[in-house]
Amino acid sequence: MEQRTKQALEIASVIFSLYCFLVSINLMGTSFQLFGRGFAEQLIRSYSDPFVGLFTGILATSLVQSSSTTTCLVVGLVGGGVLPVEYAIPIIMGANLGTTITNILVSLGFVTRKEDFRRAFAGATVHDFFNMWTIIVFFPLELKFHWIQKSALFLTRAFEGAGGVKFTGPFKLAINPAVHGVKYLLMEMLSFREIVAGIVMLIVAVIVLIASLFYLVKTLRSLTITRAGVFIDRFLFRNDFTALLLGLCLTVVVQSSSVTTSLIVPLVAAGIVSVSRCYPATLGANLGTTITAILASLATVGMASGQTVNTAGVTTAFAHLMFNIYGIAVFYPLRRIPIFCASRLADLVAKSKKWAPIFVFVVFFMVPLIMILVAD
Repeated sequence: MEQRTKQALEIASVIFSLYCFLVSINLMGTSFQLFGRGFAEQLIRSYSDPFVGLFTGILATSLVQSSSTTTCLVVGLVGGGVLPVEYAIPIIMGANLGTTITNILVSLGFVTRKEDFRRAFAGATVHDFFNMWTIIVFFPLELKFHWIQKSALFLTRAFEGAGGVKFTGPFKLAINPAVHGVKYLLMEMLSFREIVAGIVMLIVAVIVLIASLFYLVKTLRSLTITRAGVFIDRFLFRNDFTALLLGLCLTVVVQSSSVTTSLIVPLVAAGIVSVSRCYPATLGANLGTTITAILASLATVGMASGQTVNTAGVTTAFAHLMFNIYGIAVFYPLRRIPIFCASRLADLVAKSKKWAPIFVFVVFFMVPLIMILVAD
């Protein structure tokens, strides 16, 4: 009886920690939107060169920490005739990489524990390296042959006229009140300016993130010797297919690949899930995040009698899907490449922690900003 009570309390602790974790991720994204979204939108409007568009997508998504935000924004701009589809596709490629910054920030919560940090950083950056290698292969091919655009156009014709779809994730229904409550407190009751509210919200998000991660990992370690731990290992991550399906379904529900992959990072840090099993879950998360933009694009498109409706936004959303499908088709069979890169980088970072912030700053901010400024 006492053991059952203990397990019930541990499960309740996991659920509460997960809720706080999800709230912190959403608070973090909201805080960046308060002082970053306008800048992101200006970047996307200002640059139409495909090469610069790639780095624009990386930088803009790193600021708002949500590829769904960036891709939905791009879908809207394309649908409104502001941005051509061929220039939107490189931005979406960059958004796929930019969103992975959240995973790395989550892994930094384990920086005080060397082995946990090494595993967490490898589990986080395997997402980065998948997207990096996919961009390296398919960005030049897209510029030359437009495979992704042509595939997206084919899917658009198949779904043409299927507008009016709307989707709201149940997790968002539970999390939004807490996020909106914090935002209302800062901006309405305390009358903070957007930039100040964003900074305060970011600080709160980081504190909640670290605290929830600490208790989450502590409880998960305890559960590894219980049936719950066995269930996670043997069923949810039993094989590559179940791991991919888990990443896909969870991302469709929470509508954020960053949240899904960030939830997996603590499992990798605790040694419950290996990096090789984390990888297919990451691929599933990449697929799942494309659904948000597809549904958003379909919600804005319909066929009126005697009118031709612009479906470029739908084409852009499908381009996001095809980019990930092509990437999986190549780098699932060649998964040793991104896993090897992530593992070696994690070994380096575990030995000298200074390389972690350097990697984040160079990949997500310095290089994209320099390339954008040089092109300008």
